[in-house]
Amino acid sequence: MDFKTPNEETKTGIYLMQEGNEEPFNIRLHLAKDILTIQEQDVICVSGEPFYSSERTVTIRRQTIGGFGLSIKGGAEHKIPVVISKISKEQKAELSGLLFIGDSILQINGINVRSYRHEEVVQVLRNAGEEVTLTVSFLKKTPAFLKLPLCEDCICIPSDQSSGTSSPLCDSGLHLNYHPNNTDTLSCSSWPTSPGLRWEKRWVDLRLIPLLHSRLSQYIPGSDVCRKNAFQVIAVDGVCSGVIQFPAAEDCLEWLQAIASNISSLTKHNVKKINRNFPVNQQIIYMGWVDEKEQDSVQDRMYSPKFLALRGSSLFKFSAPPVTTWDWTRAEKSFTVYEIMCKILKDNDLLDKRKHCFSVQTETGEDMFFSVELECELLIWEKAFQMATFLEVERIQCKTYACIMESRLMGLTIDFSMGFVCFDAASKAVLWRYKFSQLKGSSDDGKSKIKFLFQNQDSKSIEAKELEFSNLFAVLHCIHAFFAAKVACLDPMFVESQGTATTTGIASLSGLSCNSQSSKLKYAT
Repeated sequence: MDFKTPNEETKTGIYLMQEGNEEPFNIRLHLAKDILTIQEQDVICVSGEPFYSSERTVTIRRQTIGGFGLSIKGGAEHKIPVVISKISKEQKAELSGLLFIGDSILQINGINVRSYRHEEVVQVLRNAGEEVTLTVSFLKKTPAFLKLPLCEDCICIPSDQSSGTSSPLCDSGLHLNYHPNNTDTLSCSSWPTSPGLRWEKRWVDLRLIPLLHSRLSQYIPGSDVCRKNAFQVIAVDGVCSGVIQFPAAEDCLEWLQAIASNISSLTKHNVKKINRNFPVNQQIIYMGWVDEKEQDSVQDRMYSPKFLALRGSSLFKFSAPPVTTWDWTRAEKSFTVYEIMCKILKDNDLLDKRKHCFSVQTETGEDMFFSVELECELLIWEKAFQMATFLEVERIQCKTYACIMESRLMGLTIDFSMGFVCFDAASKAVLWRYKFSQLKGSSDDGKSKIKFLFQNQDSKSIEAKELEFSNLFAVLHCIHAFFAAKVACLDPMFVESQGTATTTGIASLSGLSCNSQSSKLKYAT
């Protein structure tokens, strides 16, 4: 059913799709590098110029053995018309191009049977005479519970007997011997006015989902309830694929990873093009969709889709992907990357049933929680945050914050090369300085004060320094960012991987995708 062409990044398979409260129906998925095509089956005329028709008229004659050679399922009791479910081997050749498995019977000899129950249609056909004219229309969204075959190769075995009763979900064989002496062969015709028309059942496009900036969702919208072996794809313009259902978890995961990988590749390619228009210090590192947990969530709306972008010194949060330069000025919120803290949530830190989550603590101490669909996406975001922070620390080299020590106004500079430098705000005289390696511990009161424990290089004694800040969390996160950048510089794998990141931004993430098996980065602190 499935096949992959790695070079073309394609994938095809037949599965089910559900729209709203409708019954699931068969669709064919085709994944290409930049688009997901969803197809449904339909019947089209192939005589001359192909065209579609909602209805066809076919006249058939009852045989002595085999009768009409058709089996039917469905009925008004299931809120669908009766459909042809099988065609006998004997009649299959003659009916080829005229009747199809999946055709719904709308009229029998001019009698409208659209609203008839299954058994009522059986009775009409039983009493229809030796020649019957059927008006049919292919039911494109045939409910999956009818279990109709997807091809015409499934045949029924004709019989010269008929059961007295029938079930709407079981095949009712229409092979009644109305005229025992009739030995004529089956004769068929298309529309009486156009006897030469021939028809074919084909897969036709139902929906095209461009993958750039599309998002995936396994969850029921706004909730933490994960659908079983199903997901939907939502295009950037809001067009939704419908809920695509798979027979097994392995199939579902395989498709999720394939689509996510293509979306990620398109995003990276798009970022490279956009970065040509931005200066080096405003390059986009990564961007993509996440679901944000609502701060004041109600039961039916716990999460909302957001588009995050790491660009230059900032993390931007949008309700939709930025397209123009003006869009970047209209972000819902923006944060300085070295003054926030990204944390990947482990199992015991998760807030609900969502599995792949991370938090971002802002410079004010507010926690934002985000969810992604796959573990590979979580790894990409983790690396993107680390890279964005490193590049910005490397660019600014130092950051100074106003503080108070012993009732005096001071300044604390966090310097990438020198470490910590505290100076008098008025005279600029340096009071003390310590290297990063001399910091042996610290604590804070969660409000404004930080106590640093430094080791004197000469005496090896611990010297405590207590400072008070108006922006405690910004300072704590900045210190963490500088330490993480310092550690990253000592990791040869990181130094090699970042390469030309300062000029291309996204290049350092190009080797990481939802199909890669990259391990966690060593320099995370």
